[in-house]
Amino acid sequence: MSESRGGPGPAGPVVVGVDGSEASSAALAWAAEEARLRGTALRVLRAWQVPALAYGAWVLPPDSLADWEASVGSELEDQVSAVLGDRAGLEVVAEARQGPAARVLVEASASAGLLVVGSRGGGGFSALLLGSVSLQVAHHASCPVVIVRRG
Repeated sequence: MSESRGGPGPAGPVVVGVDGSEASSAALAWAAEEARLRGTALRVLRAWQVPALAYGAWVLPPDSLADWEASVGSELEDQVSAVLGDRAGLEVVAEARQGPAARVLVEASASAGLLVVGSRGGGGFSALLLGSVSLQVAHHASCPVVIVRRG
């Protein structure tokens, strides 16, 4: 995994959390432009977990975790390609990491210059609320956080 020109702080990479949603695509586009303006790398993270149902009635075959991670990684690359298209002039590191999204992003914030996430507000009163991941990273990140709203 490559880091940007510099360590934690303003010169660290712009880190963005994505999950395949429209809100995270908006955050990805915003973060890419911010990374270009800062002249730093863009680190795109997608957290994944095996659904709790998998621990119940059946046992996961040994290859399942690797298959699951590969599938999530493929979806991540598809989202990055669809949103960013030509990545000329921008160092992009995309990574799927196992674990709860908030924890994965807060850990990544330790070496980031900025952490970006999307807000999943659905309109009306719910548009005033932050999602649980947005709320967690806003409270616990080690760097500044931007929450990008759709529209």
